[in-house]
Amino acid sequence: MWRLIRQPMKRFILAAALAGALAFSACATAQTPPKNPEGPTDPLTIVTSGKPHEFKVELADTPQESEMGLMYRASMPKDHGMIFDFKPPQPVTMWMKNTLIPLDMLFIDRDGTVISVAENARPGSLRLIGPGLPVSSVLELNAGVAKEIGVKPGDKVQHKIFKKDDGG
Repeated sequence: MWRLIRQPMKRFILAAALAGALAFSACATAQTPPKNPEGPTDPLTIVTSGKPHEFKVELADTPQESEMGLMYRASMPKDHGMIFDFKPPQPVTMWMKNTLIPLDMLFIDRDGTVISVAENARPGSLRLIGPGLPVSSVLELNAGVAKEIGVKPGDKVQHKIFKKDDGG
């Protein structure tokens, strides 16, 4: 009789131990943030009050790149950023989930005109940030940069994703 009880109990204990180990492994994996290394950059210029300000930006133009954005990055050089390209222009809201650094966000129309500026978005915040209008792109910079260079609605952003205005 003892042998019959012991075998099922032994299986139960082994199954419980295995389930616990798998759960621990899943938790440990879930807490390890995904890697999000800096990708290739393109030149970008913001023109404020006639003065150009040069940046190096990563382009997020796929759903996967847009979803990841600058999440899990501990820092970013001051002259760097990320530009999100939305085609066609659409209402866009951004958030700071899993973002470790404060950011400024410039909401831009299809010809590179700044529509709205959101300064100093708080790391980790789930608050939705957007201009309430369709935009073609969003440029994320380190917090404080927009104020430092004086970016305001109507300023121009020059980057390869914007259509050239040929005057007609």
